[in-house]
Amino acid sequence: MTTLLRPFDSYKESENPRLGSIPSHWLVRRLRTVAQLRVSNVDKHSKKDEIPVRLCNYVDVYKNDHITDRLHFMRATATPEEIERFRLQLGDVLITKDSEAWNDIGVPALVAHEAPDLVCGYHLAILRPDKSILTGGYLHRAHQAPCVAVQYHVAANGVTRYGLTQSAIKDLILPIPPLDEQAAIVRFLDHVDRKIRRFIQAKRRLIELLNEQKQAIINQAVTRGLNPDVPLKPSGVDWLGEIPEHWEIVPLRLRYDQCLGKMVDAKRFTGAHPVPYLRNVDVQWDRINTLNLPLMDIAPHERDRFTVQPGDLLVCEGGDVGRCAFWDGDLPLCGFQKALHRLRPLDSTRDHPRFLYYCMFNASKLKVFIADGSENTIAHLTGVKLRAHRFAFPPANEQILIASHLDNATAEADAAIATVEQEISLLREYRTRLIADVVTGKLDVREAAERLPMEMDQNDAEAEPLDFDETEEGDDEAAELLSVVDDEG
Repeated sequence: MTTLLRPFDSYKESENPRLGSIPSHWLVRRLRTVAQLRVSNVDKHSKKDEIPVRLCNYVDVYKNDHITDRLHFMRATATPEEIERFRLQLGDVLITKDSEAWNDIGVPALVAHEAPDLVCGYHLAILRPDKSILTGGYLHRAHQAPCVAVQYHVAANGVTRYGLTQSAIKDLILPIPPLDEQAAIVRFLDHVDRKIRRFIQAKRRLIELLNEQKQAIINQAVTRGLNPDVPLKPSGVDWLGEIPEHWEIVPLRLRYDQCLGKMVDAKRFTGAHPVPYLRNVDVQWDRINTLNLPLMDIAPHERDRFTVQPGDLLVCEGGDVGRCAFWDGDLPLCGFQKALHRLRPLDSTRDHPRFLYYCMFNASKLKVFIADGSENTIAHLTGVKLRAHRFAFPPANEQILIASHLDNATAEADAAIATVEQEISLLREYRTRLIADVVTGKLDVREAAERLPMEMDQNDAEAEPLDFDETEEGDDEAAELLSVVDDEG
């Protein structure tokens, strides 16, 4: 399929350095001239004097390429005027207009389902294309191209939270092919997406199996120890079950000091005591990013409380709740923000944080830290909850032996997971480059699109569960794409 892709016969300068040259018969237009913009103000509240609606909210858009009837929309209310103005229509493109990161804004989703009660929620904007010149499918794909998305990134305003003004959205510059070519582009990219999705789904399932194997090894060690013949006793904690008789069950607060990091100042950093600090995103399982960290003001008298020492265990308060890693002292001085807990043993001769790391990993994977919430809320682990959680603690020498055993026992699974994740990452990079080349006309997909077989609806393909037998053919097709990645890399 990729052998059918070649450049157009002639090009012209787009007069926009981010788009570069485009096919000579294409247009370049600002979004304001080819689509309507409607920024929603419908919040998640329910009021007695308003009409019940289903709300398409930020998470629905951020996590899905398409808005379909298979999504579980939040229930809320809206006024008749809000319903009239913000009701979703087929072919609309929704974008996230606010974000915690300047380079993660303007994320698009194509509306593939409409209903009288389905309304766009707060923090989102509706782009309704002028169908005489622009299709929703092409507008959606164009927003996925880095050369288009970066225009939102540089226009985003803020410090700790970022937002797009209506003017910034309307000023977006787009390449506009003829309508028949827009249809070919969408058809081609939808086809490629299906193949890539099948490949990634299969690889994710492989990662799930490897993680299940890893967790089983960890669970056995941190709840039963290494001696299969040790006498057991009830722990009194459902997720722990029975534990060795000589182990203790105590709340975390009795063994570890817990401290949340410092609140980040909403203003730009102008402090007299600049210290790099770690964020939630910097702490992944068993690894911490120390590159290009932001700065916060931490005065000398605050540093005992808001900086880390080698051996400290940092735990994520939100997101992947309970995700944690050790601070190895890569920087001479480093702080941490309020989105992270710092755990430090009260008695370093009695407790070893590496053992606790595996306890936290096990508890997190068992979803012990998520006691409430739903698909529409963000999980949150407060200091009070963390300190109250009870764990099984063996004697100090046994903690060291168990941690060492698990370091060795999980290394093979970790290496296999890293290999699979790299394959997924390479394919995503290829997808991003391909979208950019196609929506800016660097590659002509008309012939390739004409030769594509008739396929199921895109939304059905997204929602359909795929087992390993079904995905074998998808793996073979994606291998072709991966070879292209290797050749181009």
